[in-house]
Amino acid sequence: MALLDWIILGSTLLFIVAYGVWKTRGNDSVEDYVRGGDNIKWWTIGLSVMATQASAITFLSTPGQAFHDGMGFVQFYFGLPLAMVVICLIFIPIYKKLKVYTAYEMLEGRFDLKTRTLTAILFLVQRGLAAGITIYAPSIILSAVLGWDLRTLNVIIGIMVIIYTVSGGTKAVSVTQKQQMFIIMLGMFFAFFFIMGALPTDISFAKALKVAGANNKLNILDFTLDPDNRYTFWSGITGGFFLALAYFGTDQSQVQRYLSGKSIRESQWALVFNGIFKIPMQFFILLVGAMVFVFYQYNASPLNFNPAATEAVMQSEYAENYKTLEADHLKLEADKRMAQDAFSEALELKEYNAIEQAKQDIIRINQKENMSRETARSLISKADGQVETNDKDYVFIHFILNNLPTGLIGLLLAVILSAAMSSTASELNALGTITALDLYKRNQKKDLDQKHYLMATKGFTLLWGAIAIAIANVANLFDNLIQLVNIIGSIFYGNVLGIFLLAFFFKFVKGNAVFVAAIVTQIIVIVGWYMDWMSYLWLNAFGCVLVILLASLMQMFDNFLGNTKVER
Repeated sequence: MALLDWIILGSTLLFIVAYGVWKTRGNDSVEDYVRGGDNIKWWTIGLSVMATQASAITFLSTPGQAFHDGMGFVQFYFGLPLAMVVICLIFIPIYKKLKVYTAYEMLEGRFDLKTRTLTAILFLVQRGLAAGITIYAPSIILSAVLGWDLRTLNVIIGIMVIIYTVSGGTKAVSVTQKQQMFIIMLGMFFAFFFIMGALPTDISFAKALKVAGANNKLNILDFTLDPDNRYTFWSGITGGFFLALAYFGTDQSQVQRYLSGKSIRESQWALVFNGIFKIPMQFFILLVGAMVFVFYQYNASPLNFNPAATEAVMQSEYAENYKTLEADHLKLEADKRMAQDAFSEALELKEYNAIEQAKQDIIRINQKENMSRETARSLISKADGQVETNDKDYVFIHFILNNLPTGLIGLLLAVILSAAMSSTASELNALGTITALDLYKRNQKKDLDQKHYLMATKGFTLLWGAIAIAIANVANLFDNLIQLVNIIGSIFYGNVLGIFLLAFFFKFVKGNAVFVAAIVTQIIVIVGWYMDWMSYLWLNAFGCVLVILLASLMQMFDNFLGNTKVER
């Protein structure tokens, strides 16, 4: 990295931290700290909601997802607009009417303390894990690509987030996320236009789309009903709906964002904003990944995008085998460029037989390349079982560092770290709030003053920041980071959503039935995920329906026993 890149990266991150601390100085009550004084504008909340969900994982993993598997991942978000409508009409009015500080506070009034506590603990477990992963994700990738120390990066990211989150609470998170979203989208647009400019002069955007389409990267809609397919229209509109409903409706990291709105209408507008723009944003990020794929159809690409993996195999007994694979890979790349040129020429001349023949040649070459990459992963795994062989998460960062001009590299790295900070800040803010108010304050034998609970909330936020850094330092990279975060959410969210739906719509169900049903459901969902009963997206609907059925049946059975006793 050049000096200019370091200046842009460092000044951007320092500005975000300093701005968050300065803008929220003077918070002196739990009301200000947790709900931002109830005076944050809807557009700030809307951007904060988007930034909370759009972590560094989004901007690292999503382009790699499109590069390898195409843009079908966008179907994951199809249920989100429907979820926003439900939350605007049902959840927000209830939360605002009750003037709650946390989503789980309502559950005590509807059920009992133990149900509130259990639901809060389920949140703390899954969101605590996710907080560690959102720090770990950019750290592991940047450390591998740039040679930076992994643990040092974890600590740096964690400390920067802790400074302004502990200092300013909800308002600090919201106002900094507005700046972060601007930086993030600016960087992604710059990257997209640079990719288009770096393609051969005869490859227009329309032709680039045709090249991506010829390689099945633009297959966006899948209407098959196979439950083993992770991303289909049906899994997105159902499983994605339940996941979004649970995440935005019951996850404190999101609920705390829109509870800070001046009114019900302000909070609703914030979620409408998110519902309108979230899918286009994800579509654009996936499109960037598809264009990176097109870029590498005309430019050299590594056999594996993870430099640590390449280094590991080149220092092992399999080095010669890997060099042979690399030589074959170079030949395939030359053949691929020739096939792409033939495809472009056929498009110009509108020779449809030639177009189809070139398309088949491209597909055949890319299939060979994929087999070569798979063989390379196998060799890497044999050389070092600890190194990550799956390189989806390294594709975009490799492109950034090896192809973007000086200055833009620093901006894109700032994008990645800003995204990590924004989502982690929301998570720590929520974790500290839930621990302080749902567990600590609620179980206090005597009510203490506001200053005490303000300091307690800050203290627990600091504690969770330290825990997140610790989790980041022991985490392992899975198949794809963006999938990992969604898998963790899907294991817990369906159950939690079901508890809230029981509270809203099943008035006959009491606390004991919900408490037992929630524990049983969580065990079954974890077993189902471990045994791979279904794609993880379906776990959201499964957990939600299961806890509602179990709680309803238990309550009806309890009522039946009660009536039997009365008759006797």
